[in-house]
Amino acid sequence: MSNFFNVDNAFFTFLSKVCDIIFLSVIYVIFCIPIITIGPASTALYYATVKVIRRERGYLLREFFKSFKLNFKRGAIVGVGLTVLFLVLSFDITWAYANLKGSGLMGSILFGAFIAFGFLAVCITIYAFPVLSRFDMTVKQLLKAAVFMSIRHIPFTVGMIIITAIGLIAIYIIPITIFILPTLVVLLNSLLMERVLKKYMPKAEDSEENTSKDEWYLE
Repeated sequence: MSNFFNVDNAFFTFLSKVCDIIFLSVIYVIFCIPIITIGPASTALYYATVKVIRRERGYLLREFFKSFKLNFKRGAIVGVGLTVLFLVLSFDITWAYANLKGSGLMGSILFGAFIAFGFLAVCITIYAFPVLSRFDMTVKQLLKAAVFMSIRHIPFTVGMIIITAIGLIAIYIIPITIFILPTLVVLLNSLLMERVLKKYMPKAEDSEENTSKDEWYLE
């Protein structure tokens, strides 16, 4: 019975993880409200989820704000850019679908092109913020890396898109789940994403210079 009240047992560890997931999701939703901060907030969400919840390194708020501040400018540019892109593509796809029957072959080509661009935009979104959380890149380099990785690792990309889609549908059906699903979706996606990112991380060298580095992401 005494083991049940041990804070290090499986039950309390699981409960602590659930509380962290809910807390981080709430913080993320709050920081997404201004719209312009969606990018840096998404970057910080991935960073804190993987480092603190998965790897149990550091403190949740400290790691979230560390990544948020460090990647604010690039994250904001990418986040706003993708938001505008999705709004434009939503309008284009809706218009093309509504005029599909009366536009003949050209209408079908346009509709297919908009769907293809939409899929590419989703791929970029899936990869951009995790990549930004891990690598020091310009916005141009970041977008190129996101496209390259998403295409090269298409099975992982499709898996993460499915996980994300299920999460978005669940939030649409049960809105209150927005306060737990953002972190949960990122946590599940990270099981695939980390396998991709590790392929591009420089390996630690056996030297005194590198022994002090906390390369938790290579574990």
